[in-house]
Amino acid sequence: MVELWGLGDLIIATPFLRAASERFNVTLLAKPFARDLQIRFWPEIQIHAFTAPWTSFKRKYRLWSWPWRQIAGLRQLRRAGFDFGLSARWDPRDHLLLFGARARVRLGFPRLGSGIFLSHNLTRPSPASHRYEGWQGMAEALGFRLPAREQLPSVPVGGRRQILIHTGAGQPVRVWPLPRYRNLVQRLRARGHVVQLACDSDQLRWWQESGEENLVCPLTVTRLLEVIDQAGLFIGNDSGPGHVAAACGVPTFTIFGPQLPEWFVPIHPAAEWIEGKACPYKPCSDYCRYPVAHCLENSTEEEVCAKVQAFVDRTLVERAAPISAGVTGP
Repeated sequence: MVELWGLGDLIIATPFLRAASERFNVTLLAKPFARDLQIRFWPEIQIHAFTAPWTSFKRKYRLWSWPWRQIAGLRQLRRAGFDFGLSARWDPRDHLLLFGARARVRLGFPRLGSGIFLSHNLTRPSPASHRYEGWQGMAEALGFRLPAREQLPSVPVGGRRQILIHTGAGQPVRVWPLPRYRNLVQRLRARGHVVQLACDSDQLRWWQESGEENLVCPLTVTRLLEVIDQAGLFIGNDSGPGHVAAACGVPTFTIFGPQLPEWFVPIHPAAEWIEGKACPYKPCSDYCRYPVAHCLENSTEEEVCAKVQAFVDRTLVERAAPISAGVTGP
């Protein structure tokens, strides 16, 4: 199985990986952080770590700087004699990798003539569908079914009430302005909530200079998981940490920008979001044509804070209800 892109993309594939590992010996070709996820989510599978140069955001096709020795090392995958090879992306580069690994049955959604590298060309899900539906299609091609996204089970988080706010994202164009996040944190704390702030390394100094004391900067997925395990709710941008939180059973609120919620909302029954504002180029795959991302800039503090507060009240009240229902007064 090939999934070479981001943290959120790999987490969306988790239901498929779990179900497939019950039926097959699975090898996953993914970025090195997959090893951190493996321990928690799919310990039975094998990881082959590979950072594909074409997944870089900038200067991805400077061929002279590609790690050609590592790319050539992928030939060792042929020795495994894979019965099946698959990718749920309609990406010709993935399909070429499957062909190079000499998997006997190669499943994928062809694009730009990449069907020549596949043995079975599958019908691509609707362009408006969630990315999870691609993995549902892969499961059906292998002879099993995955539940609908809304029916996937969620791990309970118990009585945890700490709110984790993560202000980072893979690209700046997905980050709601930090001063607005600071005001959101202050509003929640003023209402008596315990808020843990997490950020990316390039945001750390800003938060420190803003006087934030309850601050962590998880530099690895393992550390991120440790922080999430203390949280009862997650609030953040359209980014990998939100997907990881959802997979850990934590309800999420996502502030979307250039991407569409119907494609990438975290998989959790209590997930909520606010959609980024309209733009003629949306979705833009993070390559914004403007000096600032209006899809996020135009999501006002008042608008976002009101929706977040409703999410917090609703989710924490619903969680507390079963506990209080079993308590009798004097």
